[in-house]
Order: sequence, then C-alpha cells, then structure tokens
Amino acid sequence: MKTILRPALVMFTILTLVTGVAYPLVVTGAAQSLFPAQAGGSLIQRDGKVVGSSLIGQNFSEPKNFWGRPSATGPMPYNAAASSGSNQGPLNPALVDAVRGRVEALKAADPGNTAKVPVDLVTASASGLDPHISPAAASYQVARVAKARGLPLEKIQALAGQHTEQPLLGFLGEPRVNVLQLNLALEALR
Repeated sequence: MKTILRPALVMFTILTLVTGVAYPLVVTGAAQSLFPAQAGGSLIQRDGKVVGSSLIGQNFSEPKNFWGRPSATGPMPYNAAASSGSNQGPLNPALVDAVRGRVEALKAADPGNTAKVPVDLVTASASGLDPHISPAAASYQVARVAKARGLPLEKIQALAGQHTEQPLLGFLGEPRVNVLQLNLALEALR
C-alpha cells in the first residue's frame, strides 16, 4: 500500500503546484504585461471614476440614451455574475411574448418611428451581457435620442457613425456600436 500511496501523493502535489499555482501565475503575468487593459477588465474611466467596462453591457432605459440588447441575466439585467442566455427557442411562447413586449416598448418610446425594429433590440445575446448593438439598431434610435436631448438629428447620426467599429481585420464579425462608449460620447456633448 505504501509503495502505491507515496508516488500518488507526490504526483498529486507536483501536479497541483504546476497546474494550480505555476500555470495560473504565468498566464496571469503574461496577460497583464502583454494586454494590461484587457486583463484589468477593459474598464472605462471618466474623471477618475470607473463607469463601466467596454466588454459588458449596461442597462440604459432613459429616452436620451441609446439602449443596448436586452439582458437575460437575473435577478437584475447585465449581471456579470449571472451570465447566461434565456435558453428560449424560437417556438417558445415566452420568447414570442418577450419580443412582442420589447417591440411595444420601443414603439411607445418613439411613436413616430415607423422603421422596422432591428432584431438585436428585442432579443438577448447568448451571454446576456452584450455591450454592442448593430449599426441598424443605433440608427433606429437616433431620432428618439436627438429629440430627447434637443440636439440636431444629423449630429446624433454622425456620432453613432463615429462609434461604429468595423469587423476585426475587415472581415471577422460584423460592424457594431458599443452602447456605453456611444452614450458617454453623448454626455460629453454637453
């Protein structure tokens, strides 16, 4: 028994030190030295105060702000500790009801807008934390935001265009708009 137990405990200790201590320290150190902003959570600061992360959506609901994708996290929206999708399929009546309610809320917030509602404004992302919307979703909201802020429509359209990020390397992914950064730029217009 001793001949089996001792090598097993030695291997257990060695593997614990290598995979549980050394490897995480090396990876964390490399990440912090090569990508310090990302390793720190991609935090956005204004006036020395953290206002959010460029990687996690926030709950904007005032008409003067651009709204992001709905969040499926609970018990509160955009809760990074509860990241998950709704797990509702396209035939689920609960999803149909949720989308219908979101469309009605968007129409109520901007009754004069007759454009088709972009799908990313009424469906949650897989993580429930998506910080981006499509350029079409930003464009859909421009008139409401301009009216609520008392600013020219063209100025808000131009700002949304300036905050549209292109696909990585020109072909990986889709164009997208970071909602937090766009809303911060709106606040800076004051």
